[in-house]
Amino acid sequence: MASRSTRTPGIKDVAALAGVSASTASKALNDTGQLRAETRERVRRAAEQLGFTPDSRGRALASGRSFTVGLITTDSSGRFSIPIMLGAEDALSAGKMALVLCDTRDDPLREQHYLKSLVSRRVDGIIVTGRRTEAREPIDVPIPVVYAFSPSTDPDDTSVIVDDHGGAASATRHLLSLGREQIAHVTGPESHLSAGIRAAATMGAARDAFVGQPLYGEWSERWGRHAVDVLLRAQPTVDAITCGSDQIARGVCDRLRELGRSVPYDIAVTGYDNWSVMALASRPPLTTVDMELEELGRRTANLLLDVIAGSPRRGQLILPTRLITRESTLGT
Repeated sequence: MASRSTRTPGIKDVAALAGVSASTASKALNDTGQLRAETRERVRRAAEQLGFTPDSRGRALASGRSFTVGLITTDSSGRFSIPIMLGAEDALSAGKMALVLCDTRDDPLREQHYLKSLVSRRVDGIIVTGRRTEAREPIDVPIPVVYAFSPSTDPDDTSVIVDDHGGAASATRHLLSLGREQIAHVTGPESHLSAGIRAAATMGAARDAFVGQPLYGEWSERWGRHAVDVLLRAQPTVDAITCGSDQIARGVCDRLRELGRSVPYDIAVTGYDNWSVMALASRPPLTTVDMELEELGRRTANLLLDVIAGSPRRGQLILPTRLITRESTLGT
């Protein structure tokens, strides 16, 4: 007996099942045209029943869109851009949109090359991000743009940023709630905006409990270890150290352990970033501030979709952080 051939359902099959014309079915599935909500829903149910998958090229031609978004980043390591990208993909995938990642490696010429390429591909919009929180010059392209983590210097642009001040303050308030009375701060380069904001927030929240001056250095474990020696010479009775990053905090914990100081019983330690590679591998695991970068990516993508739809939100949106408590302050 000859086997019965199977045929992939087409738009005409969907139209027949839904009781509409092929052109109406196409408009319903591509969210175009002036159709009643019940008509669109009937067509979508028919497509789902038949297992019909619209052709992406036909979808793009029918709507005048590519259903693609570009993500431009200077963060070659992916430390910040990858979680932002994951969050953005969550939001974009709901609209069956794809995301193209472009790493500029901090090279202006490479950035211009990628921008020209994305525009030529007719992407629907672009997300711009980076590895630092300093504002950057806006890009000049004829398509919607939203900035994430690294805001635009143009106040009329749409930017989504992290509440660094609130995050650092929450870690300090946590230490105060545990009865810590002498709190020090070790952080990254003084020239970095995030280091300055986190240091100022720590001092402001600690008030009379803050000792000495913030110690600025590198975003590294090595600096964290060295900073402990500097700090204990000047402030031998310190009972808590807040750090501007998890890398620094892990180095602080390592050096305190070498010196026979118990974390957290002698000195409590907090980090910043909730970078699992550092925070969970630290001995003990770190209490730290999570910048919620995936959520930042989702919010950024949704704002970009709003801009594409003609409903932009101007200015900066500041998103809250979340304090994650672990053994470096609470013990076991």
